[in-house]
Amino acid sequence: MGMELFLHNQIAYESALKLMETSRKAAVIHPTGTGKSFIAFKLAEDFPQSRICWLAPSEYIYQTQLENLRQAQHEGEEIKTDSICFLTYARLMKEDAAGISALRPDYIILDEFHRCGAAEWGKGVLRLLSEYPKARILGLSATNIRYLDNQRNMAEELFDGCIASEMTLGEAIVKNILPAPTYVMSVYSYQEELKKWEKRVSSVENAGLRTANDEILQKLRRAVENADGLDRVFARHMKEAYGKYIVFCSGKEQMEEMKSHAGDWFSLVDKCPHIYTIYYDSTSSRKEFAAFKEDKSNHLKLLYCIDMLNEGVHVDDIDGVILLRPTVSPILYLQQIGRALSAGKSKQPVIFDIVNNFDSLGCIDSLTEEMDEAFRSLYGKREQAEGFSEPFQIIDEVKNCRQLFWQLKKNLTASWDIYYAAASSYRSTYGSLKVPKAFTTKNGLTLGSWIQTQRRIKAGKIGGRLTEEQIKRLDTLGMIWDFPAKESWEKGYQALSVYYQKYGNTDVKADYVTEDGYKLGKWVSNLRQQKKHGELSPERIQSLDALEMIWDKNAYLWNRNYQAARQYYEENKHLKVPASYCTQDGIRLGNWIQNLKQIYAGKKKTAAALSEEQIRQLDAIGMQWEKKTYRRTNAKVRGSAASASLIL
Repeated sequence: MGMELFLHNQIAYESALKLMETSRKAAVIHPTGTGKSFIAFKLAEDFPQSRICWLAPSEYIYQTQLENLRQAQHEGEEIKTDSICFLTYARLMKEDAAGISALRPDYIILDEFHRCGAAEWGKGVLRLLSEYPKARILGLSATNIRYLDNQRNMAEELFDGCIASEMTLGEAIVKNILPAPTYVMSVYSYQEELKKWEKRVSSVENAGLRTANDEILQKLRRAVENADGLDRVFARHMKEAYGKYIVFCSGKEQMEEMKSHAGDWFSLVDKCPHIYTIYYDSTSSRKEFAAFKEDKSNHLKLLYCIDMLNEGVHVDDIDGVILLRPTVSPILYLQQIGRALSAGKSKQPVIFDIVNNFDSLGCIDSLTEEMDEAFRSLYGKREQAEGFSEPFQIIDEVKNCRQLFWQLKKNLTASWDIYYAAASSYRSTYGSLKVPKAFTTKNGLTLGSWIQTQRRIKAGKIGGRLTEEQIKRLDTLGMIWDFPAKESWEKGYQALSVYYQKYGNTDVKADYVTEDGYKLGKWVSNLRQQKKHGELSPERIQSLDALEMIWDKNAYLWNRNYQAARQYYEENKHLKVPASYCTQDGIRLGNWIQNLKQIYAGKKKTAAALSEEQIRQLDAIGMQWEKKTYRRTNAKVRGSAASASLIL
């Protein structure tokens, strides 16, 4: 008995086969939870003699998909995956010519193919595709658009628009492929929001307008006082008291803060909830995730995570998700709520949209718009929908607060045309639209904030709508849409160029600040991270390389110190360097040599071990090691050339 796909995936699979036969490539764009990975596993089952190269953002995603496959198999059934060779996009990027030649794929699976738009990952994929022009390519993703990358359409770039099947999250819900969730909206922090609006009302110059808005503000204060706390909100809407919920946070600092509130927020559901934590650079994430999935106890289970479950990984028995990110892009938002949805799931999940400002509560609009569009496309009108009972329910726990907030906002916010006139006046006065974020006009218009908002709306970073006409009108004023990112690059590069000309290198300390107050060290550190994650364009990398950019600080320090040691050896015919010795250019060579000896002897166990290559290099210039105090095997003494750089 072969693998049985859900009907929507079977249709997509057959369409993909036809497209790959005629056009050699096919993309399937289905929302999270619909079982896209099973389409690729079906391909492996139907073509067991073909070699399949499966690419994905992480091994973690692929292993979880294999686990889901095993759980979906019938008793006694085993679906072979021997023909699949798995690689992460990062590993493919580093493969040499021999490694690429050994793959010889008949089919290439690009899982989460929108990620192929990253600069370095994309190079690896294009190299593989050019090496095997006859291989058939199947792409899987919940989105083909890179919203924060100039809205690039990866289905067009990689698949020439050959889309076998495309479905939105709203469409999947309307078609009953995914369960319609209960959607609960609330806010976890009112005080900062109130302070912001109190300040704005007090700054209104018109006395009558200030009085009218102060009355609304007083009503908002009373509404906030009467609003239920999150402990009651969770107790009222968590249908599964001992259920499993994924809690999405924006960063480690926020995550720790949110975890500290768990005892209060969930006290009416479970006084002792089981809390798990995962994020990409945590070594315990795999163990924590496994423990969360296996937890069958009579306790509430909360999995706090940062980014790690945004895509690819799916857990079948999730009862809901809790969104604690203040603002997210439309695709990230839909990916996160998709964690609670799964094709074939019978129970109705709960989505808690708990953010720290009222503006962020507009994210739900993207889902309701998709559902409305699906109704219009499929049925014409909602009344004509076949088999859709529309259990999708939005529960607004802060409705009164939001209504008063929006009334305040409407009263205090001028229309688009008034702001545009202010922008035009600024352009005439200052010659550009490089408006500082905090800039306010004489009439009290927050022009700097408004300009920034227009950029973020156009980039898809926040909800909102800019018409083509409005975009054209701003273009006539010379709007710089990627400002301040572009200006930040130009300012940072100029500062680094000055540093390079002055010191002859780019060895900028992390806390280095220029004479005019620019944090150059922080900017350089961010560049290294951007390159590491494939977020720097080839053009910018080339410009930085022209300044002899130090991409690996530890490797640079090792090479610098080693060359100083080598020069000392050549001049003195030994490496008995006094501990206090310092070279003419400031390298504390004696201290460095002593540290290396302590590491080698095992006396400095907190430091990284020396690699065999580093030991060989030092032996070649007469290094006299201290006696070891621990056993070291050649096979296990490993490390990069950066491991013993010892920043001194």
